[in-house]
Amino acid sequence: MTAPRLLVIDAREGLRHFPRERMVDVLRTGDLVVANDAATMPASLHGVHVPSGEPIEVRLAGWRSLSTDPTDFTAVVFGAGDFHTRTEDRPHPPAIAAGDTLTLGPLSATVAHLLGHARLICLHFSGSSDEIWAGIARHGRPVQYAHVQSPLALWDVWTAVAGAPVAFEPPSAGFALDWQIIAALHARDIGFTTITHAAGISSTGDADLDVQLPFDEPYDIPISAANAIARTRASGGRIIAIGTTVVRALEHSARHDGIVHAGRDIATGRIGQGTQLRVVDAILTGVHERGTSHYEMLRAFADDVTLSAADEELVAQEYRLHEFGDSVLVIPAAL
Repeated sequence: MTAPRLLVIDAREGLRHFPRERMVDVLRTGDLVVANDAATMPASLHGVHVPSGEPIEVRLAGWRSLSTDPTDFTAVVFGAGDFHTRTEDRPHPPAIAAGDTLTLGPLSATVAHLLGHARLICLHFSGSSDEIWAGIARHGRPVQYAHVQSPLALWDVWTAVAGAPVAFEPPSAGFALDWQIIAALHARDIGFTTITHAAGISSTGDADLDVQLPFDEPYDIPISAANAIARTRASGGRIIAIGTTVVRALEHSARHDGIVHAGRDIATGRIGQGTQLRVVDAILTGVHERGTSHYEMLRAFADDVTLSAADEELVAQEYRLHEFGDSVLVIPAAL
């Protein structure tokens, strides 16, 4: 496998290719890199829909806070099968109704209610928090898609800076970071800090559900991160977001007054073409397909002509897609 690559989409200097390990060369002294330190939980749970006796897969997809209380989740339900089948080709589950019981390995859960779609549910687990966490840890697997055919271990979906297990899929832009890169940032007086954002699932396999992505996602911005962002902006440095979740959290926090506030909240809505970015100056992310919510966010950083040219370059140079692929760094013209 070739070393990871980085396409810099710079509205001022054009398209440039780098080995991803050299991403520091594109940044400036005084910039601040902000990453998501959420670790990924084993959010795929196979089991049985008790009323019908049919096999199902439940993918935990969200929760309302970062309290780590594992009693209630938003979840997407699939029929029989696993990640070896493309998500969009997976069979539908049996008809789900409020009150239905699901047996998921050692866990028992109840469908509290549907969330506007036959496959999107509010799931309530029975038992104590310790029992639920233990069941998820023993029985759950990382959410996985067909482009990776070998089963993923949990540590495969943790970034180098992973902390609390509050994400449902990895904040995968963070795979671009390792401790050598973080040391290089420090050596060049480029700041580094982290926030925690509960990254949700990237695909449901259902067009009607996918248009709702990303779901509402809770986040936590530490005082240290908020202060670092304020200092960087005051001194003229740039805020470089590692991934879409960081953009979402920072821009949601600053939506009223342009200031990133420490504390917990829930990111809602979408960022895309026409969004006025108030905090984040540039984004490093994976190579995403047009039409996905991740790609739509890039339209807040670059116009469609620039992104189309970048798409052609990515295809011509055979950049790798998805969470374990290559990366792009988008820097708007004003910078």
